[in-house]
Amino acid sequence: MKTYSITDTGILREMNQDYFFASDEPVGNLPNLYIVADGMGGHKAGDYASRYTTQRIVASVSRSSGEEPVTILKEAITTANRLLITEAAEDEAKKGMGTTLVAATIIDGRLYVANVGDSRLYIIGTDGIRQITRDHSLVAEMVRIGEVGAKEAREHPDKNIITRAVGAGEEVEADFFEVELKKDDHILICTDGLTNMVEDEEICSIILRDASIEERAGLLVKTANDNGGKDNITVMIIEPFS
Repeated sequence: MKTYSITDTGILREMNQDYFFASDEPVGNLPNLYIVADGMGGHKAGDYASRYTTQRIVASVSRSSGEEPVTILKEAITTANRLLITEAAEDEAKKGMGTTLVAATIIDGRLYVANVGDSRLYIIGTDGIRQITRDHSLVAEMVRIGEVGAKEAREHPDKNIITRAVGAGEEVEADFFEVELKKDDHILICTDGLTNMVEDEEICSIILRDASIEERAGLLVKTANDNGGKDNITVMIIEPFS
C-alpha cells in the first residue's frame, strides 16, 4: 500500500477550505481510512466544516463496534452531520456551513466508498479512468437527464451548486459504492479544484506516468494551477497493491 496526499490553496482563493485524512493503518475496525472534504460557508466556516467533519468521522470510526464497512461509514457520517449542524446553530459565524465528503476503505482487495457532494473518487488503470462517485450537483443532475452535455457542463455558471452536503440538513444522504480492485489500479480522491481545471483524460495520463507518487500528485496540482487555479485543490493518490 502506498499513499500520498497534497492540498493547495490555488491561485485565486485566499484560504484553503479543503481537508484530508489518510491512514494506511487501522482506524477502529477498518484496516485503513481515507477522507477528502471540501468545505463551504462564510469566512473561515468552510475551513472549519471540512476539518471538523473529517475529525468527527475519524473519531466515530475509531469507536465503532460495527463490522460492516458501509455500516461503520454510514453511522460516522450521520454522527458528523448531526454534530456539524449543532455547531452551526450555536455560532452565527458558522451558520450555513457544510462540506462535501468522500470516505473510503480497502478490505481484502475491495474498495468501499461513501460520497456526499461533488468531490470525486476515480479508479485509474490500464483500461483508462473511471469516476466511481456520482456528483451531487445541479449541473450533474442536468447532465444525467440530458439537459446539457458534459462539455457544456464544465463551463456552466451553476456548476458549483451542490445538491447534497454534510451539514445541509437534519438528514444526510450519502451514496455508497463497492468495487473489486485490480492489481494495476490507482485510486484518486480529489476536490473539484482539480476536476474543474483538468480534464479526466489528462488526469489519467498524469497518474499513469512513470514517476513517483509524490511527483504525480504535485503535477496534478501544478496543472490545475497552470489552468487557472480557481479553487482549492486536494489530491490523494492510493496505490493499494504497491
